[in-house]
Amino acid sequence: MIVRIWEARVAPKLVSEFCAVVQSELLPPLVGLDGYLGGELLRSLPGGTHRVLVVTRWRDEEALRGYAGPMWAKRPVWSDDEQAYLEHPPEVAHFTLLSTA
Repeated sequence: MIVRIWEARVAPKLVSEFCAVVQSELLPPLVGLDGYLGGELLRSLPGGTHRVLVVTRWRDEEALRGYAGPMWAKRPVWSDDEQAYLEHPPEVAHFTLLSTA
C-alpha cells in the first residue's frame, strides 16, 4: 500500500470553501477507481498556516499511475479551478505504511 499526501496552503478566507469543494467534488470520484483504498481530508487548526492535506491510500504504483499519470511520484494532481484558492502550488509526498495503532 502507498499513502499519498497532497498538501496545499490555502488563502485564509477561502479555507472552509476550499475544503467543501474538495469534500463534495474532488474526493467522491476517487471511490471506485481501481486500487483506491480510501482517504481523508485534513485541515490545520484555526490560527495555523491554513494547510489542507488530502491523504489517500492506494494499492500499488500501478493504481497511482492510473490515477495521477506517469509522473505520479513527483507531480500533484490539481485543476486550474483550484488555483484561485491556493497561496502556493500543492505538493505531494508518498509513504509506506509500517504499522497502525
